[in-house]
Amino acid sequence: MQKTNFFYLLVALLFLLLSVPITDDLRGISAPVAKAVVFSVMLLIGIWSLRGSGRFFSIGLAFVVAGFVLNIVAINSHITFFHYTAILAVMGFLLVTITFTLRQVVVGTEINANRLVGAICVYLMLGVIWAFAYSLVELAAPGSFGGVTPGHDAGWDSEWLYFSFVTLTTLGYGDILPLSAIARALAYMEAVTGQFYVAILVAGLVSAYISDRQSA
Repeated sequence: MQKTNFFYLLVALLFLLLSVPITDDLRGISAPVAKAVVFSVMLLIGIWSLRGSGRFFSIGLAFVVAGFVLNIVAINSHITFFHYTAILAVMGFLLVTITFTLRQVVVGTEINANRLVGAICVYLMLGVIWAFAYSLVELAAPGSFGGVTPGHDAGWDSEWLYFSFVTLTTLGYGDILPLSAIARALAYMEAVTGQFYVAILVAGLVSAYISDRQSA
């Protein structure tokens, strides 16, 4: 399997996390279209990072194409069903990318900066995929969360990214609250996942990397 340079994927994820909030605050442009462009850039770089991965690339490409088409239809038709399927397609792509990245981060004995960057990418993608999950729950059952702005674009909203990463890092500011049972379950599952991921995988990789550098 071809080794991936995860620095490109990291740049794409950081671009996503910074561009979506900026897009929310801008005026005079179509927010749904602008956010769709931002996510499209991230998806294109993400699928490019899967090149040479065999079935991962094929499955990821299928999810990306489906996501593009369904999102365009959702923006133009305003039909809820297409919002559901567009979010599910993007979540499917993120799951494929996380699986592929973890295989390269975990497997092998060589510790280098690229593997550490890959571990960071997985952490950021976990936050993004949970943001989509929260938006999907709110779309299916309005009122599942308190403190969110009504009428924002499902799945492309900086509020969901904000709440997801606040939960993932267990900051818990309390300005957005999960109210339904499913929303609360997703929130505590994300908090537990974030803590275990940092404690077990990232800490282990950093420790091994430092030891390898000192013994070189």
